Amino acid sequence: MTHLQIANQMNTLINYNAQDIRDQVSPADFLARLGHHPAYKSGKELFYNSMLREERTASFCVDNQLGVWYDHGGANPSGIKGGNIIDLALAYWYPLSFREVLQKITEIIGNQLPVKDYLPETKHRKRSPVKIPHYEIQEVKELGGNPAITEYLQSRKVWRASQGRMKEVYYFVEDQKKLRKYFFAAGWQNELGSWEVRNLYFKGCLGHKAISLIPGDEHSLVLFEGYINYLSWLTEHPLETSTVLILNSISLLETAIRKAKEYTEVCFFFDHDLGGQGASIDLKKAIPGAKDGSHHYLNYNDYNDKLRAEK
Repeated sequence: MTHLQIANQMNTLINYNAQDIRDQVSPADFLARLGHHPAYKSGKELFYNSMLREERTASFCVDNQLGVWYDHGGANPSGIKGGNIIDLALAYWYPLSFREVLQKITEIIGNQLPVKDYLPETKHRKRSPVKIPHYEIQEVKELGGNPAITEYLQSRKVWRASQGRMKEVYYFVEDQKKLRKYFFAAGWQNELGSWEVRNLYFKGCLGHKAISLIPGDEHSLVLFEGYINYLSWLTEHPLETSTVLILNSISLLETAIRKAKEYTEVCFFFDHDLGGQGASIDLKKAIPGAKDGSHHYLNYNDYNDKLRAEK
């Protein structure tokens, strides 16, 4: 590879941040470019033989419309079981750092990304369309009306803490043939007003991915990768008044760091897997005074694993 090619790739990486990649790169297309193709299709889901570990029965699932994946099989070296395109890349190129992974994605698919909005439009250049799956939220209800959602939150041991902090979200996804599939999940909103949703089988976002910020003490901030871990911490610390920031995706770490710099006291509770360890290192570099609270669940991957084990 020439110096000019390397320079061009680095310029591309600068022009496309993590949110661009997450919103505009199709997981199926990304895997195809890496030489991985689905073994079969079931409804809107594509099933692959996992490229993260060895298996004989395809159990690696991609929902290309929602831009998410989940590995239903065994553990892989990275410890990441599902998420968006960047989570997939972190698992695939384990143990590369977050920044190195962004560069790798750019090398594979960077010149296929739509051009940034801030570049001037000309009649000679056409912008590639961003494919956004058609979904519609039908209803948002208080918790307690759906036994499956209740059972899910109870199984995670956060049912009490979730009261008033999560909702029942009912929605459908419509494919290109106008066929609709209906779903429900426990959900909460991020700072863009989009719904982050979770149930026993699915983890995703209806709309644009963003952090969630829960106002509290203007001087003290605690950070979590996921909302369930926040609720787990709250179960053990019900009187805590700190402002809470949930990343909702490890790919939003840089946004979280910018927010965290506004606070005098910062404590973070990230996972003990590759993604969490890398995020911890990056956050400590940016905010040397930040405290790592992961010793509270030293023998577990995350706060919820500890809570479930103890209860």
